Amino acid sequence: MIKMEQMNKIYRPHSNPVHALRDVSLHIEIGDFVAVMGPSGSGKSTLMNVMGCLDTPSSGAYWLGGVEVSSMNSDQLATVRNRKIGFVFQNYNLLPRMTALRNVELPMLYAGVEKEERKARALDCIDRVGMLDRIHHRPSELSGGQCQRIAIARALVNNPDIILADEPTGNLDSITSMEIMNIFRSLHQEHTTIVLVTHEEDIAAFARRVVHFRDGQLIKDEILNPPLTEPVKGGEDI
Repeated sequence: MIKMEQMNKIYRPHSNPVHALRDVSLHIEIGDFVAVMGPSGSGKSTLMNVMGCLDTPSSGAYWLGGVEVSSMNSDQLATVRNRKIGFVFQNYNLLPRMTALRNVELPMLYAGVEKEERKARALDCIDRVGMLDRIHHRPSELSGGQCQRIAIARALVNNPDIILADEPTGNLDSITSMEIMNIFRSLHQEHTTIVLVTHEEDIAAFARRVVHFRDGQLIKDEILNPPLTEPVKGGEDI
């Protein structure tokens, strides 16, 4: 699913350069669940930005679903983000004036999905996260955990190849955090590919694999749980 080879990211390369990523090589298989850990400034956020096609590496190569995306232009990257990647953020990033249903439908609107199909797919994803009784509520009328459930439904609605979650429990209490992580665990059991950034070891423990970063380098890659035994299907070409 993901293949990064000798990837570097340098900010301000001509004046006081900051090496955010240093020669990172990382492979993530279809259906894997990977947690990314490391102290502040270790390169986690930069890694997620590149992985999510929000930024491009300074050197090296990045393949997503067998297609090299590191050399794509901004329009091509926008298409990849919309069709192949589902994002879950710490602050939910829901539009405040839209209902939960409309927030979940939004990525499909950009993808050109017809109205009736948009609603059907949005309701299905909202059902998967247990929020059908809140579809007409706006974010201000929902708890933090409920907002994150809606954000997960939105991430799923275009049937992405991969879910990228950046500190998805960072604004939640411990009980709600466990509820959200159980949703991610269920998605993993359905063979969804998930990459999650976290500072918390108990959150990382839900993953099958944990990669550790420090000073822009991948310093440790460990397996926590055995892989799923059922076969998984390959992703479509970009």
